[in-house]
Order: sequence, then C-alpha cells, then structure tokens
Amino acid sequence: MSVEIKVPNLPESVSDATVAKWHKKPGDAVSRDENLVDLETDKVVLEVPAPADGILKAISAEEGETVTEGQALGMLEEGEAPSSSESDDKKDEEKNGEKDDKESDEDTKGRDNEKSRESQSKAEPTRSDDKDLSPSVRRVVRENDVDPSEVEASGRGGRLTKGDVLKHIKGGGTGPRQEERVKMSRLRSRIAERMKEAQNTAAILTSFNEVNLKAVMDIRARYKDDFQKTHGVKLGFMSFFVKACCEALQKHPVVNASVDGDEIVYHGFQDIGIAVSTDRGLLVPIVRDAHRMGLAEIESAISDFADKARKGSIQLEDLQGGTFTITNGGVFGSLLSTPLLNMPQSAILGMHTIKERPIAENGEIVIRPMMYIALSYDHRIVDGKDAVQFLVAVKEALEDPARMLLGL
Repeated sequence: MSVEIKVPNLPESVSDATVAKWHKKPGDAVSRDENLVDLETDKVVLEVPAPADGILKAISAEEGETVTEGQALGMLEEGEAPSSSESDDKKDEEKNGEKDDKESDEDTKGRDNEKSRESQSKAEPTRSDDKDLSPSVRRVVRENDVDPSEVEASGRGGRLTKGDVLKHIKGGGTGPRQEERVKMSRLRSRIAERMKEAQNTAAILTSFNEVNLKAVMDIRARYKDDFQKTHGVKLGFMSFFVKACCEALQKHPVVNASVDGDEIVYHGFQDIGIAVSTDRGLLVPIVRDAHRMGLAEIESAISDFADKARKGSIQLEDLQGGTFTITNGGVFGSLLSTPLLNMPQSAILGMHTIKERPIAENGEIVIRPMMYIALSYDHRIVDGKDAVQFLVAVKEALEDPARMLLGL
C-alpha cells in the first residue's frame, strides 16, 4: 500500500519551510520513524520521519523547494523493509545476472549490438555520487552527462557548484578567480532581518568595562574536577556570568525590560538567552528562570542547548522569549565588540577573550587575567547611568564570586 509523506504540523507563526536535505533516495529501504528529510524554517530544522516500514517510492518536493503544512513530500510503498543481508543477496544476484547476460550477449551479438548497448547506457547514466548535489547542480550534471567525481569542486566545504560543472563542460577548469553565488538560508535571512530591525528600531548605545577574572579562575581550577564528578557537567565561565547578570538585573530592572508600543514592560524574572554559533548561523536558546538556578543547573542547560543547536534538533520554543542575552565573542578571539540587541530585549552583554595584562592592585603592578565586557542597550528606556551601574554590578560580582554564590 502506498503511503503519502507529508509536511508535518509547523510551529506557531511559521507558515512554510524549505526542503533542506533528503537522507534517502527513491528505491531505498526505510524503517518506521527513520528520518527521511530535513525541513528548514526561519529558526529550526524539522525532521520528517518515515510513517511506516517500506521503500521510498518517489520524491515530489526536491531540495531547495518551499513547502507548506500538509503538502506532499513523497510517496512510500508500505511493507516490511528487506534486511541488509537480503538486500546484499539481491544485489549480488542482480550483479551476477547482469554479468551472465553480458557474457551471453558478447557471445551471440555482434559489434552493432554492443554499440547499441553502449549508447543506451550512456543515455541513461546512473550516478551514485550525485545525491548530495544541489538541485541546480544535479540538473546540469544529468543534462550534460557529467560524472561529478571528475569535476574539481570549489564551493564551501568542498561542495560542487553549478559554475564548477559549467567550467568543466567548457574545458575551462576552475581557477583562483572562481565565484560562487549561494542563496541565503532561511535562518540567515531571518538573522539579517532581525539585525536590521534592531538597528532601525532601537537607539543603540554601548558601554564598556573590564573584569579581573582571577577569583573565578581560581575557583574553577580548584573545584572543576569535583564539580564534574558531582554534577556530570564541566564548570565553565558562562554560568558565573549568568549568575552575575541575574543579580545585576535584579538591581537594575530597566535593563531587563522591553518596549511594547508606548509602554515599558518590566519582567519580574530573568530568562537569559545564550548566543550559540552553529554552521547554520547564530541561535539564541533561552535559559528560563536562570535567577533560580545554581551553577550546575545553568551549565547543564547551556550544554544541552548548545548540543541540540549544533545538531539541528533544537525546538522553536527553546528560542522564543528571553529578557536579556549574553554573547561570547571571546571564544573566537574577539578582544572588543559592540553586540546588537536581540529585539525586543533592551540590552545584551558581550563577553570577550581573556588576556593577561598588567594592572595596579593594592599599589603594586601585577599580571591578571582580564576581560573587556560590553553592554549594548536601548537608550530609549535605559539611561547611561543604569547601563554603567549594571556593568559595575556585573564586574563586582565576578571579582568577588564568593559573595555572589553565598547570596550576600
């Protein structure tokens, strides 16, 4: 019995999706609940599982196509999928049968028939290495009878581009001035839209300070092994910054507020967004009620979100809401930056790389691990005094973390 593969229910506020990647091709055996195809929305990637065991009969929505909820993606012929051993035996039988047929043909048919077979084989090439090509490249490859393995790829990540194939057809090869045009992914387009929205809507200003992280680093060095054994998660810097920001937000609630029309919305909780860089772009999962969490809970939540974000399995609800955001450009070596707001939030804290620098401490010059921190804020509702005092509160909490952890 044939079963239609359909676009599943899309998250609220998402009207359509793009077919990102098929993991199976027509003729492949599939098992129930096995992921068949990835659908990309503005924020998350949705997996479409097989509705039953069987054989993928046809694909009706190619990679790159835009689809809507309930639309047909393909057709599955329901039935028990052959085991790998049965499949291998069948392939061997087919291979041996083809070999016998070929030997028989060579004995009984002349040169004209051989030419005919060669012509037919050439007219209908079967490629095993074109399944990862984009739809436009696959079309050019098949229309021009090109073997993808013979074409030099110049695209990102070693991918074959349409220009590579056309150059190969013309005999031009690929050169150092090769260009590639790649359509923005839905996520990248959404990121661009939100960044421009922030610039066009808010009156963004950035204030800076620096933090001596020696006390935090001493705690990590002393307790990191015991912490991991006890809680099953590494003790990083981010949990200290989340705790410090939550304390500072409680002291300066306007930094935790947002603008809604002509009203200021003050949030009586701290839902902290943690910016995570992925291959698809920047995602900001939300650690909810972070002010109620200990360091271990925060680290565990961040680790889980980061893992899901990079695997593409994060859910839309994980990315919605948030009252304040922290982004860490320091992991990439950034010394200083002015982060953009994550609208409609009124502020975002930028962390940066840790550098040992000479500072004056108790009348002496000493070397300490220092970090510049930046607070970008919406000057429509946050005054400079509030922004500066917020940064000072974060600095004080991190430079004397014992008081913060003891609730003093």
